[in-house]
Amino acid sequence: MPSSLQLHRINPINHTACDTVDFPHRPPKLTWVCPVSADISVPETALHLHTHAVGANQCCSAVVQAITAPVDTVWSVVRRFDKPQAYKHFLKSCNVIVGHGDVGTLREVRVVSGLPAESSTERLEILDDEKHVMSFSVVGGHHRLHNYQSVTTLHAAPPPSGGGCGHRTVVVESYVVDIPQGNSTDDTFAFVGTIVKCNLQSLAQIAENLSKNVAIKSP
Repeated sequence: MPSSLQLHRINPINHTACDTVDFPHRPPKLTWVCPVSADISVPETALHLHTHAVGANQCCSAVVQAITAPVDTVWSVVRRFDKPQAYKHFLKSCNVIVGHGDVGTLREVRVVSGLPAESSTERLEILDDEKHVMSFSVVGGHHRLHNYQSVTTLHAAPPPSGGGCGHRTVVVESYVVDIPQGNSTDDTFAFVGTIVKCNLQSLAQIAENLSKNVAIKSP
């Protein structure tokens, strides 16, 4: 039998707390959303990670990037919580302020000029080297993307049907974030989506170059 998670990958799942009890201060209604398209082959365990609780003034989406490189090569770049600027070119620096790279570590990143932000303080929520999962949340800083949470998962993909490289990786990055005051949902999707897409395209270029360099050095 298909799981309820699979059944609701396209349509949001509505869960309203305290349906039968009238509390004076009812908690806000949340919608559980998995923004990963059903066209993307992702393990159900990963879909669970990409399912976010989305409030009334929030939006949620996902970006998918195929990379012609092994999962381990891509992961070696993604897992560096202390060095996101290696592929996130909108960041100019990163300073770990609490922790040593394990869950709970805090980093402060500085943003390049030209964006409506100066800095962001971020907490590492998940770092799973076996399943290739990273998640972080924004907990402070000077920016407009409040309550931003991101989950990134990596998945080995079969080679193209027409042949070619045998090592391919699919990267899925989903996020949920508050819609900034004065902006629409579409504005927020466009802004955040552009940044995430640019980051993943940069990641693809870096990982593919690393993979090519390894292949050249191999006997």
